[in-house]
Amino acid sequence: MYAMIRRYEGVTDADEAAKLVRRNFVPLISKVPGLVAYYVIDAGGGEFVSVSIFKDKLKAEESNRRAAGWVKDNISALLPNPPQVIAGEVVATKRGALLTSTGSL
Repeated sequence: MYAMIRRYEGVTDADEAAKLVRRNFVPLISKVPGLVAYYVIDAGGGEFVSVSIFKDKLKAEESNRRAAGWVKDNISALLPNPPQVIAGEVVATKRGALLTSTGSL
């Protein structure tokens, strides 16, 4: 699995941005093959963080392209600063009551 985290600073209207993400971006990213999970966090203070989990790196990179285009075309006034992006292979997961490792640490 591959994770991508995007951190947006300077969010001008968190409520409106969240509404638009729920209504318009979630359906878009849901169509990317290999999506495992997608979360958006309102961290307060004008900061949003999104976490995307995909089956592999290529699918995560496709989601990043779609996200960048969607933000530019739809909510750039609400998210005026480019995101800081962190991405990499998932090396451990917790699902339910089990803790699993996907590689050596």
